[in-house]
Parts: sequence; C-alpha cells; structure tokens
Amino acid sequence: MTATDASEDDKTRPRWRLRRSVALIGLMGCGKTTVGGRLAGLIGADFRDADAEIVEAAGMSIPEIFEKYGEQEFRDGEKRVIARLMNGDPLVLATGGGAFMAEETRAAIAGAGASIWLHADLDTLVERTSRRKSRPLLNRGNPREILTELIEARYPVYGQADIRVESPARGAADDVARRALDALIARDETLPPEARVLEPIDD
Repeated sequence: MTATDASEDDKTRPRWRLRRSVALIGLMGCGKTTVGGRLAGLIGADFRDADAEIVEAAGMSIPEIFEKYGEQEFRDGEKRVIARLMNGDPLVLATGGGAFMAEETRAAIAGAGASIWLHADLDTLVERTSRRKSRPLLNRGNPREILTELIEARYPVYGQADIRVESPARGAADDVARRALDALIARDETLPPEARVLEPIDD
C-alpha cells in the first residue's frame, strides 16, 4: 500500500461505532433508504429498511399487502418488525412514512436509541415520489394533494424526533448523511455516556 493509498483509506475508515440504534423517519421520498445506507457506511454499521423487511416476511409487495389485508394489517406488521429490529443489535433503520405515527413505535425507537427526521418540502417530495408508482397511499388520488395532507398530519408528530436534518431537492445523499452524523455527534455531547448513540473508535 502506498502512502497515498494509506491516506485515502484513513479518510474513509469509520471513526465511530454504534452503541445504540438510529431510526430515520420522514415522508415517502425524503431519502430515508438512500441516506440511511450512506449513514451506516460512514459508521460501519448494519443497515436495514423496514419496508424491505416487511416485504420479505410477508412474501408479497407492499401494494399487495394493502390490497389483500388493508392498511391496518400492514401497520400492525410494521410495528412488530420495527420493534424486533430496534430490540436487536445496534443498526441504522429506515422506517416507513407512517411508522412514527404509532405511539408504540415512537416508544420503541426512543428506548433503543435515537430518531432522525429527514425533512423535505412538498415540491421535493412530489418530484421524488413521481419516479415510482408502487406507493399505495399516492394511488388514491392527486399525489400533490395527498402529500399536502400527509405533511399537515404527520409533520407535527415527526417534530418529536431527536434530530431534524434537511433533505433538499438537490442535496447529495452523502452530504445529508454527513450532516446526520454531525448532528448525532453533537447530540451525544449533551448526554451522559450511557445514553450516547455513538462511541469513538480508538486508533
């Protein structure tokens, strides 16, 4: 390995490890899965996506679950999956847009670690969600109107998250993930050691 290679490796090597789990919350299209994966990479942590875990457990897609069993059955399964993941080894978890609305899920996340709200404005959400047609809630009418209603209903609850990080329309996922990590570090500095999410990796 050359000196240059060693320097580059040192720049990308995680400086932190997770002591407790981190859950990303926010509306569909805010970037939870992409940013969550990047954040996990920055700290060398395991990453899971709650929706993907639900699909695997059910053996069918989320639209199929909605169609066959209804939204309430999906929400009940979502609560169980998130509780299981948050009670396991520390990880970075991307949650579904409606997950944090459940009091039980908010309690499970708070008890296991920290929550990060990826905040995005309406135009950003409309543009991003238009790229995918597999979102059951948006297939019920005008996507902009539905997203507006979801913002009004959910953003006050999302505001209970430990950290808020902006997810702008033209923001790179890597940059958002670094801001999320910086916010976690800053939050930890206000907490006693046993309550901190991160711990430094000694050289």
